Amino acid sequence: MNYERRYAWSVLLRLYHWAFALSIVVLVATGLYIAHPWTTTYLEGSAGGFPMANIRYVHFVAGFIFTSAVMVRLFLLIFGNRQERFWNFTPITIKNIKNLFSTMFFYMYLTDKHEHRLGHNVLAGCFYIITLFLAIFQIISGFYLLYPQSTFWQKWGFAIFGTQQEARFCHHMFMWYFILFALIHIYIVVWNDIKSPEGLISSIFNGHKFLPKASSKIK
Repeated sequence: MNYERRYAWSVLLRLYHWAFALSIVVLVATGLYIAHPWTTTYLEGSAGGFPMANIRYVHFVAGFIFTSAVMVRLFLLIFGNRQERFWNFTPITIKNIKNLFSTMFFYMYLTDKHEHRLGHNVLAGCFYIITLFLAIFQIISGFYLLYPQSTFWQKWGFAIFGTQQEARFCHHMFMWYFILFALIHIYIVVWNDIKSPEGLISSIFNGHKFLPKASSKIK
């Protein structure tokens, strides 16, 4: 089968992807330390420096990068190129609903048919929307915990999560979703790259995918 190279992802989306991914790695690593530090409090302010304060600082910086990445993706959901907009990969049309089920059957080895898409398949799109939704809650809970003196964040944080301790619990639990999402995402992307030679992995670096020439009308 002959393939042709097609432009799929804008530079802004690729920057979002790597900022989002790398910030999650840093946030998880530092978040686990903050929740269960393996150093003792005797080190704080002593010759050992300020390990908890430094880890918290790195966590906060990564949190701001995470927030910026989410804001960029929300912008691209509406103003990105055709395959980056939310209506291209959400089950809101008959065509997309069919793609959702056909993709599920393909992943479960119930069919060999695979619809080549320049953008995301709808199953992936649904999980991306859920992930963005949870990312917003993670951001709100994070700023609620970071700024206890802020009337704005305390008002919204308390309305959504309750007390700061309850928000801290939700913040920690959401973290496990992002860990599982990252692991499943990597597995599915590698599996897809093996099953269908579309250059899915390389596309997030160079922005291009490969589609069958018969699919040249795919948007």
